[in-house]
Amino acid sequence: MSAVPFLSSLFFLAVLTASVKPLGRYMARVYQGERTLLSPVLGPLERIVYRVAGVDASASMHWTRYAFAMLWLNVLGALAVYGLQRAQSILPANPQSMGAVSADSAFNTAVSFATNTNWQGYAGEATMSYLTQMLGLAVQNFVSAACGMAVLIALIRGFSSRNSDSIGNFWVDCTRSILYVLLPLSLLLAGALVTQGVVQSFSPYATVALVQPVDHEKAAEDAEGKPRLDAEGKPVMEAARTTEQKVPLGPAASQVAIKQLGTNGGGFFNVNSAHPFENPTPLSNFLQVLAILLIPAAFCYTFGAMVGDTRQGWAIYAAMTFVFVALLGVATWAEQTGNPQLAARGVDDRASALQSGGNMEGKEVRFGIAASALWATTTTAASNGSVNSMHDSYTPLGGAVPMWLMQLGEVIYGGVGSGLYGMLVFAIIGVFIAGLMIGRTPEYLGKKLEAFEIKMAAIVILVPPLFVLAGTALAVMSEAGRAGIANPGAHGFSEILYALSSAGNNNGSAFAGLSANTPFYNTLLGVAMWCSRYWLAIPVLAIAGSLAAKKTVPSGPGTLPTHTPLFVALLIGTVLVVGALTFVPALALGPIVEHLLLYPAR
Repeated sequence: MSAVPFLSSLFFLAVLTASVKPLGRYMARVYQGERTLLSPVLGPLERIVYRVAGVDASASMHWTRYAFAMLWLNVLGALAVYGLQRAQSILPANPQSMGAVSADSAFNTAVSFATNTNWQGYAGEATMSYLTQMLGLAVQNFVSAACGMAVLIALIRGFSSRNSDSIGNFWVDCTRSILYVLLPLSLLLAGALVTQGVVQSFSPYATVALVQPVDHEKAAEDAEGKPRLDAEGKPVMEAARTTEQKVPLGPAASQVAIKQLGTNGGGFFNVNSAHPFENPTPLSNFLQVLAILLIPAAFCYTFGAMVGDTRQGWAIYAAMTFVFVALLGVATWAEQTGNPQLAARGVDDRASALQSGGNMEGKEVRFGIAASALWATTTTAASNGSVNSMHDSYTPLGGAVPMWLMQLGEVIYGGVGSGLYGMLVFAIIGVFIAGLMIGRTPEYLGKKLEAFEIKMAAIVILVPPLFVLAGTALAVMSEAGRAGIANPGAHGFSEILYALSSAGNNNGSAFAGLSANTPFYNTLLGVAMWCSRYWLAIPVLAIAGSLAAKKTVPSGPGTLPTHTPLFVALLIGTVLVVGALTFVPALALGPIVEHLLLYPAR
């Protein structure tokens, strides 16, 4: 293996780490209501928003009221996206005259974008009008991301507050997330992407002449436009020549920016960030993959700053980065190694040569293996779901890395807000386990962890595996579930397991070999996305409310320091053990056995 993958990944991590403190400190000031560089411009706009919406920015909420506000906003958002899809044929900004989206697909997409999952069972350029993309999907990219950020801030306040019955104001936290963080960064990134060639247009799709006409056969049609059939009932084929094609356009750059920064991941085009109009150059690729982890990583510093000890944030960041680097190494190695079956057997000279240089199947030549593996690891470490290569074409171990990252609970950086509050729940579990070892009531950041917090943390950890594993079992046992499998055997099982892992952890990426735009999968995955988002967020808010009501306990000789390498190791072990114990049996039926099949007994 050359040094290029190592150096490119090292440069990426260096830039990411250098961004953690400045952005994290800025966000801490935003959420604490302190003055920032953008306050003179955005402060008056923020106050106008509160006045128009009738929000009392000084009023603080009990955790139950905070949760109700979050659910209310998300339900309204899902209904709005559903309605736009169903009515887009009669609405403006639809130059291609896109028809109404089917009820089951519209339900799945509405839930997907409201929950920050952005799973897509449709081809965007052939399904959604410009209005639906902008007013429906892009708006939810902002709102769903802001909701996750608000829940995290509420949990941080739970740790930093003393004897309080409130955890902040949801409307204020959500508004500040959009105005001060997501919107400015999106404007900067969108402008940079346009300079690289990402399209931003409201024009109808362009028709262009092919450089080289293509001769092919097509089914002959009668006068009514129906296929002509022969005596055996088969279509009559006739020679045809294609000399032009339609090139899809649209306001893509603006949506690409927020889909990455908000860890949403939904693509404007069907092949997502592998499309040259979404991600045309190596520079645009680097900016986008950096944007995916930018806010989740910086939130670690925000957490430390808001609880009054930045070492706590750096410890969490170190744990995330250690797991990320280890799994990135596995993915890169697996794809650089390629398929030993092709290299050994030499199906033909060309196939052998391709695999000797690594597994380039499903990858864009302009990015190569290293950038593709980095993106696959990054997008599933965060709850992003965008892709610049096809995960279904990865080697078994290469494909197992993004699958397992999702199954760990999307806590290795994770989604904006949701990743860190998921990791903090694992930290609570880790401290609880350590307390059991020494026979002492566990404490984290000066707050005693008692039965209620542990019960809520258990719900957060158990809900995603429940929907992933139960949903996978239902799909493989039912005829409607098996009908969508494109590949038999272990890989077909992996396709279903990946889809449920993606939906059950609010990621949104796919193996792509599964025909999931069916009533069965649209409904099953929609339910998994909805429950996995809110059955986690509500217990987290309950933990925040319980912690905020407690007094701070001074640390003593028996207190476990939570900023040391020992705690980092404990936290990593907690995450990995829970992930291993939960999903290794299922992984053994999919990517693990598929990998072993590459090496037949000699």
